[in-house]
Amino acid sequence: MGRLFGTDGVRGVANADLTAELALGLSVAAAHVLAEESSGPSHVRLGWQPSDGRTPTSEGQRAVAVVGRDPRASGEFLEAAVVAGLASAGVDVLRVGVLPTPAVAYLTGALGADLGVMLSASHNAMPDNGVKFFARGGHKLADELEDRIEAVYEEHRTGAPWSRPTGAGVGRVRTYDEGFDQYVAHLIGVLPNRLDGLRIVLDEAHGAASRVSPEAFARAGADVVTIGADPDGLNINDGCGSTHLDLLKEAVVEHGADLGIAHDGDADRCLAVDAAGQEIDGDQILAVLALAMRERGALRKDTVVATVMSNLGFRLAMEREGVQFVATAVGDRYVLEAMKQDGFALGGEQSGHVIILDHATTGDGTLTGLMLAARMAETGRSLADLAGVMRRLPQVLVNVPDVDKSRVDTSGELAAAVTAAERELGATGRVLLRSSGTEPLVRVMVEAADIDQARAVAERLADVVKSALG
Repeated sequence: MGRLFGTDGVRGVANADLTAELALGLSVAAAHVLAEESSGPSHVRLGWQPSDGRTPTSEGQRAVAVVGRDPRASGEFLEAAVVAGLASAGVDVLRVGVLPTPAVAYLTGALGADLGVMLSASHNAMPDNGVKFFARGGHKLADELEDRIEAVYEEHRTGAPWSRPTGAGVGRVRTYDEGFDQYVAHLIGVLPNRLDGLRIVLDEAHGAASRVSPEAFARAGADVVTIGADPDGLNINDGCGSTHLDLLKEAVVEHGADLGIAHDGDADRCLAVDAAGQEIDGDQILAVLALAMRERGALRKDTVVATVMSNLGFRLAMEREGVQFVATAVGDRYVLEAMKQDGFALGGEQSGHVIILDHATTGDGTLTGLMLAARMAETGRSLADLAGVMRRLPQVLVNVPDVDKSRVDTSGELAAAVTAAERELGATGRVLLRSSGTEPLVRVMVEAADIDQARAVAERLADVVKSALG
C-alpha cells in the first residue's frame, strides 16, 4: 500500500478512495497517536454532568478533538465516521460544523484541544474529499506523526485489535456552535485598522467560508458584495472561487468595487482582483503584506518564506526592497516548518496560501484578504498600485495527467530534457518539474522573460513527460 498522506492530509474520491471505513480507522489511529503526543490539560473539557448530580469520573481527563468540515455532501457521512472513530477511542468531540480549515486549526489551539480534524478536499472538485489532522496548538502534522498514524492504522487494519474503552470511558460528542463567533472575533481582533470606505466583492466558492468571510469583512467596516456563497453540498468550487476567477473579475467591475477576494473550498487560500479586474496572485499578495509588516516592525528578520514555485519577479522585488527570501518545497506545511524553525513571521505560496504566523497556524484566506484590504485602507492606495511593487515574469504551468508521477525524479530521459531547457533559457528563466501531492499528475512549470518562449519550452517538456512516464 502506498503512503496514504499526501501534501495536505489524506485525499481522494469520497466513497471510492476515501471511504467511511478508512476515515473511521484513521481517526482511531490519530486519536491513539496524537492524544499520546499531547501533554497538559485542555482549556475546555466537555464536562458532562450526570443527571443525578454525581461528579464525572474520567470524562474530565479525556482527550478532546475539534471536528469541522466544508459543505460537500460527502462530508456528512465522513464526519459521522470520524466522530465515531474518535469517540470509540475515548476522545471527546466538539463538532463545529461547516467552517474553514484555518478556523478548525484556530479553535484547536484556542480551546486547548488535543487534536483537530478537518474534512475537505480544498480546491478539488466536489466528488473528492479529504481528512486533515491538526496536532495540539492547531499545527499541521510533521511527516513523522503522519507516518506513525499510518503505521498504527495499517497494523490494526491487518488484524491487530484496537484497545477500546467501554462504559463511561467512551468519548462524548457535543455540537459547538460558539466556534463561528470565536473565529470571527479573532479575525477582527488582529486587524491593524478598519476597512471603512472599501467596497469588496467576495467569492466564497460555495465553500466553507460562505458565512464566515462576509461576516468578518462586514464587521471590519467594508461594504461587502458576495457571490458564490450558496453552498448546496454539490456546487463547491464549481466554476467559482480561487480556481475560477472570471466571475469575480466581472463582479468587481460591475459593482465598481475596490477589490475582489476569492477563496477556495476550505478557505485556506486567497487570491485577489484589483478594481480593473486584473488578477493579483499569492506572490503579489505576499509582496504587499511583507512591506506592510516590515513598516510595522512585524516582519521578523526582514524575511519572507515562499516555495520554489514563486515567480522570479517576486524574488527580484524582495531583493530590491531589502527583504530576504527563503525557498521551500511546494506545500504550505513546508513553508510553515521553515517559518517555525527560524522564527519568521510571513510565508506563503503563489496559489494564495499565506501564513501570518503571529495570528494563524496555517494558511488563512479570510485573514489574508482582511490584511490586504487593511493595507489599502491604511495607505489610501489602490490594489494595483500596491501590487506594482513586483512585476510577474511570464510563467507557464502545464499539468500532465495519466503518467507515473513516482518516476519524475528518476527518469534519465526527463532529466536530459530539463537540462537542455535550462541551457536554452539561461539566467532569464527557470524550469521546475514536480509530481502533484494531491492529484495523479506531473506539473511542468517554465519561467522566461518572453511568454512565447516559456510556453514553447513548457509544451515541449510536457510531451517528454508523457513519453517518458506514460
